[in-house]
Amino acid sequence: MKKIFLGCLGVTLLLSSCVSQKKYADLEAKHKNTQDLLNSATVKLNDCLEEKATASSRLQTLEDQNAFLKANNQDLINNMGNLTTLTTKGAENLEKSLESLQEKDLTIRKLNDAITRRDSVNLSLVQSLKGVLGNMDDDDIEISVEKGVVFVSISDKLLFSSGSYNVTSRAKEVLGKVAKVVNNKPDFEFMVEGHTDNVPYRGNGSLLDNWDLSVKRATAVVRILQNDFNVDPKRMTAAGRSEYVPVSATEKSKNRRTRIVVLPKIDQFYSMIEEGMKDPAINK
Repeated sequence: MKKIFLGCLGVTLLLSSCVSQKKYADLEAKHKNTQDLLNSATVKLNDCLEEKATASSRLQTLEDQNAFLKANNQDLINNMGNLTTLTTKGAENLEKSLESLQEKDLTIRKLNDAITRRDSVNLSLVQSLKGVLGNMDDDDIEISVEKGVVFVSISDKLLFSSGSYNVTSRAKEVLGKVAKVVNNKPDFEFMVEGHTDNVPYRGNGSLLDNWDLSVKRATAVVRILQNDFNVDPKRMTAAGRSEYVPVSATEKSKNRRTRIVVLPKIDQFYSMIEEGMKDPAINK
C-alpha cells in the first residue's frame, strides 16, 4: 500500500512539472516575441529621430544666418543714423529688407512645425501597422520610413504563386490587416507598386513580360483592397516597376515584392503649414 501511494505521488509531481515547463515555455516565447517587436519599433523610432535631428540642424543653420542678417541690418540702421540725409529710396529698401527677414523667419518656423507634425503622424502610422502585422515573418513583410514616407514591402511568395498575379488566401488576410489601418487614416493616400526580378517572364496568356506581370500584380492588390475591404479607390494608385528598382544584386527573391507607399495627401501637408500659421507662438 505504501509503495502504491509513493508511486501515485511521483506521477502527480511529474505531471505538475510538465505543465509548469509548458507554461514557462509559452511565456518565454511570448516574451521573446514582445522583445522582438520592441527592438524593431526602437530601430524605426531611432531612424525618425535621426531624420528630425538632421532637419533641426538645418533649421539651426538658417536661424543663425537669419540672426546674422538681422545683426548686419541693425548695424546698418545705427550707421545710417549718423548720416545727415537719408534718401526716401534707401529707407524703402531698408524696410523691405526687414520685412523679408521677418517673412523668412516665419516661413522657417511654419515648415519646422509642419515637419514635426508629419513625423508624428508617420510614427503613429508605423506603430499601427506594426500592431496589426507585428506577428508576421520579417522576411515576408517589412515596414520602414524613408524621407517622410512610410513603406510596407510584402514578398511575392506571400502574395502570389510563381509567375501568377492571382492573390493567395493568406495574402488576403495580410491585406485585410493593412486595409484596417489605412481605412482609419483617411488623410493618407498610397500607391501599390509591383516589382519583379530580372528573370524574363515565360508564362502563357496575355502577359508579355515583367512589365505586364508587375502591373497586373499591383492592380490585383488594389482590387482586393477596394472590393473586399472597402478602401476608397480615389486614395489608391496602382503602378508596375518591373525589374528596374531592385533592392538586392544577389538575392532575386528580395526583388520580387509588392510595395505599398503611404504618404499624406499634398493638400493635407499644406493644411499642416496653414495650421502652423495660426499658432499664437508663431504669430507673436
